[in-house]
Amino acid sequence: MATRTEPTTAPSVALAQAARQALHAPSVLNTQPWRWRIAGDTLELWADPERQLDVVDSAHRLLTVSCGAALHHALVALAGQGYRTRVDRLADPEHPFKLATIRLDGRLDPTAADRDLLAAMSKRRTDRRAFTDETVPAAHLRQLTEVARRNGSGLHLVRFDQIPMLAVATAQAAEAELADPAYRSELGRWTSRPAEAGDGVPHSVAVQQGPRRIPVRDHALGGPAGLEIGADNDGGASFALLYGPTDTPDGWLRGGEALSAVLLTAVTLGLSTAPVSDPIEVPWPRALTRGLLTEGGEPYLVLRIGYGHGPEHLPPAPRRRFEDVIEWWTGA
Repeated sequence: MATRTEPTTAPSVALAQAARQALHAPSVLNTQPWRWRIAGDTLELWADPERQLDVVDSAHRLLTVSCGAALHHALVALAGQGYRTRVDRLADPEHPFKLATIRLDGRLDPTAADRDLLAAMSKRRTDRRAFTDETVPAAHLRQLTEVARRNGSGLHLVRFDQIPMLAVATAQAAEAELADPAYRSELGRWTSRPAEAGDGVPHSVAVQQGPRRIPVRDHALGGPAGLEIGADNDGGASFALLYGPTDTPDGWLRGGEALSAVLLTAVTLGLSTAPVSDPIEVPWPRALTRGLLTEGGEPYLVLRIGYGHGPEHLPPAPRRRFEDVIEWWTGA
């Protein structure tokens, strides 16, 4: 029988710190659907099926993307602490919710880039407000595309002539979901969480509805939202599709890692970001979104990238207690 223990060695303390810092990772509706288990000098990432969205994400696609983002956050934290790592992904068919195992593989000297990404983790915010008319430099967009590629996924920059189709796909997804009582019930559960839960999307971080180039989910379901749209209209925003070669758990997990890498890199470049999952959640809009990928592939998420008005004016999203997501184990 396995027993719960506390970390006593330097490696286990480092792994615990990485799991703690991974709490900053983004997730669908801020469900934070992961658990961590430390066993010796390994850190295991497990999906938490109790946090599965049965309506929004019945295929577990966005759950796995969210867990991939947490995995990358943990790897960034370990690199920042001076640890080299090896990762086994989806290597345990007897335990389908076990998504990855991180193993420490010696020490390294953190680079300036390692330290910048580590610092970005606590600064990153999902900014649902409208971005300004200042356009994102092409060099920044190329860098984000390369970051996604290095992490096993693609980042398709949506062309100007493709924006209307992306807007249609997003609007159709929102219309279909809002017409479904089960969706409204599920969204209501995750936007009215008790404060002690440390999760969900409270109305304080929801944005008021209004004309946008690409619609933004109504997290307040017509009620009062804590954030004003602002005077801008995303005029300078760029939109990108995060995608991979397959619509499978391995692709979704790596897509989440790439998502984390892109979002953290964007922070280091002074950019604001907001993931958009609506058009991925409904089959027909997802097919429309897939059609925008002229290079082929399966879409995992939409990203809005631009210049906002600073994360310091955004309330932080809730985060779960560390004790609720981490376990230390010895034994079988």
